[in-house]
Amino acid sequence: MGIRSLTRTEAERRAELIAVERYDVEVDLTALPDGPEVRSVSTVTFTCREPGAETFVDCAAQVLSATLNGVGLAPAEDGRIHLHGLAGHNVLRVESVQADTTAGEGVHKATDPADGEVYVWMSFEPDEARFVWACFDQPDLKAPHAFTVTAPAAWTVTSNSGDAQVEELDGARSWTFPDTPPLSVYNTVINAGPFHEVRRDVEGHNLGLYSRRSLAEVLDRDADEIFTLTRQGLAFYAEAFAMPFPQRRYDQVFMPEFGGAMENYGCVTWSDVFLRRAAPTPAEHGLLARVLLHEMAHMWFGNIVTMRWWDDLWLNEAFAEFACHWAAERATRHTDAWAGHLMIGKISAYLSDQGPASHPIHQPIHDVAQAASIFDNITYPKGASVLQQLKTYVGEDHFRTGMAAYFARHAWGNTTLQDLIDSLSEASGRDLDAWRTAWLETAGTDRFTLERDGDTVTLVSAADPRPQVLAVGAYARNGDALERRALVRVEVTEPRTTITDLPPTADVLLINDDDLTFATTRPDPTTRDALFRTAAQLPTAISRGVASATVWDMLTTGEATAAEAGRCLTSVLAAETSDAVIEPYLTLAANVAELWAPPAERVALSAAVAAACRYLAGDPGRRQVALRGLARTATTADDLAWLRDQAGADVDLHWRALIREAELGGDVTAESDRLLTRDPDPDAWLRALTVRAALPDAATKAEVWQRLVVDRTVPINSVGLVAAAFWRPGQDELLAPYAERYLEAVPKLHQGGMILAMSYTHRLFPLHGIDPTYIERAREASREAVPVVRLTLLERSDEVSRMLRTRGTSA
Repeated sequence: MGIRSLTRTEAERRAELIAVERYDVEVDLTALPDGPEVRSVSTVTFTCREPGAETFVDCAAQVLSATLNGVGLAPAEDGRIHLHGLAGHNVLRVESVQADTTAGEGVHKATDPADGEVYVWMSFEPDEARFVWACFDQPDLKAPHAFTVTAPAAWTVTSNSGDAQVEELDGARSWTFPDTPPLSVYNTVINAGPFHEVRRDVEGHNLGLYSRRSLAEVLDRDADEIFTLTRQGLAFYAEAFAMPFPQRRYDQVFMPEFGGAMENYGCVTWSDVFLRRAAPTPAEHGLLARVLLHEMAHMWFGNIVTMRWWDDLWLNEAFAEFACHWAAERATRHTDAWAGHLMIGKISAYLSDQGPASHPIHQPIHDVAQAASIFDNITYPKGASVLQQLKTYVGEDHFRTGMAAYFARHAWGNTTLQDLIDSLSEASGRDLDAWRTAWLETAGTDRFTLERDGDTVTLVSAADPRPQVLAVGAYARNGDALERRALVRVEVTEPRTTITDLPPTADVLLINDDDLTFATTRPDPTTRDALFRTAAQLPTAISRGVASATVWDMLTTGEATAAEAGRCLTSVLAAETSDAVIEPYLTLAANVAELWAPPAERVALSAAVAAACRYLAGDPGRRQVALRGLARTATTADDLAWLRDQAGADVDLHWRALIREAELGGDVTAESDRLLTRDPDPDAWLRALTVRAALPDAATKAEVWQRLVVDRTVPINSVGLVAAAFWRPGQDELLAPYAERYLEAVPKLHQGGMILAMSYTHRLFPLHGIDPTYIERAREASREAVPVVRLTLLERSDEVSRMLRTRGTSA
């Protein structure tokens, strides 16, 4: 039958029946340098409210032995060990082994190509701890965990509680960690390897950073920035939530072949792609800050207070995503974080929320397999935007008061949505039941426009709007720029809202100025063209972003052509003053040319972006970003020659230029080989593979597909890079067979766990060599896929369908 997914009904019954007192988990990693095995002994002490009843414990690893109160148990079935005749107080002991540490769930062994050293990480969300040891793998059975880890003598081991006692053994060392606070099993962690370590005491906390040894120089370079952000984040959240982080030690571990980052209590695991050998760009610095603050926010939203069941996943993820932008804006140098959120996450959420994969932020979740499918644009950026609106709706002071009460009341326990709503209602004096229903339990996006009748301005909703507060900005022309003359906040409760206090002579009225709510907007027919012309003239990053988001949304819905959107975004790019959004605008403008434009217009739109990049490269502060943009959009031999000249000794830029030249049909093999020889990065083979992926050559496409999709030898963090180079415009005939192979691969895309499933499904989806009928076939294929693949495939196919439609529309 395979490994069964835990249902909500089963979880509720188990939580009613038992209470877990503690976990004592022994883990043996000594076989990993030469072999694949992780051995575990999990001892679970728990009580039962109905002696004589039965339940099950989750264990998807190979079970070597299992006893309950000293009595042997039958072998596991479907990833479960059945427990019969429970006593009032019980001790379960399970010895297990996990040998699939290369492509399996829960635990991963990675070998550093630089020096052959082995590193191992564990990551358990949503329910992958059961693949490593026996546990009650559901979020509302929290308990202290005590880990004892035996590892090779040269290794360092990290875990949640830090400060381990280390005992020297024969050729190994034993690490005994103090008890954790009560945690859900998915928030526990063990990472190990011959780490490079940097530590610092900062304002009462002992902060640690770890990486593989071959990245020691990069970690040392970035340590000050990471420590500064960590200090700023801990201080901000301690004040905002009226609860300091309760553990002195806070570690962050950068691991190879890890996807994203994971919020394990006191010991956050990161992908080490965040340690960039090339000097980071402003957007990369901003991303580092947001991810660090996102995972840190989970110490409160997720660890200290945990959702009872996965229907409240948003209580973790949306709050962490909201909080990281809030903290970045208020406590760090990244003061335009919300502008970046708008042009990166929020426009993606608008698209997702208007497609077939839309769902309420809070929705019933039948089982954990379904939960894995909602780590998406609705839960993350839409959820964060809705919480920003909630803070606006109740007022920031009331919001802070409510959050402080929520954490004080529920620390180390589990909550539901209603618990949070109750705290915020009490603090603000507002009945939030209607707000909750409209925003959290109803899918879809509000849309607003303005009507003018003489001096009367009316805000009009396309349907019954959600209760919300938004602002309308009034701008007047001053030479070539626009100046804000008024900002009027309005509370929306009806489809039509009259707006007062707007100056009658305003040249531009901007709906949702300051980006306070989650809603799309539209200009009226008389001001449509003016919006496209004047977006670049607005005075702030957030006002330009609101206008640009409208233009982008009109492109995705077929109300604007690629040429119109491309010209608007390129003009904003040339005028933008905020480092936080330069790269997002470059990405959007290049996407318009590459993915949305009709073939006959592609070169001209790419050339316009390339020209803007060459112009921006004249600004030393924008040079690196502009040259990277040019490497994607160069259209002539002169562009490429100029780029190479400007790149100088920058190996990263030379790789980017080679990828573009390969796509355009250049003979780059010899140069790629030379660059690979002189690049000190041990992962440079991935750059060389990306160059090959871009070549318009049948044999090379076959080789890359085999390595990328069939053999899966490309680390998860590089799948997107290689796939983007593989699916190039103008190569339709070469790519068409691989569109078919993608459909054939759909039934297996979930293998390896949630992160791999989402990445492979999204990144490998064909962007060229297909037609509208292919989209229907992809949707048909999604019906038989597991939930995380099905929802990701539906979302991606909808986006590509919109691209295909726009490619058929000329300016």
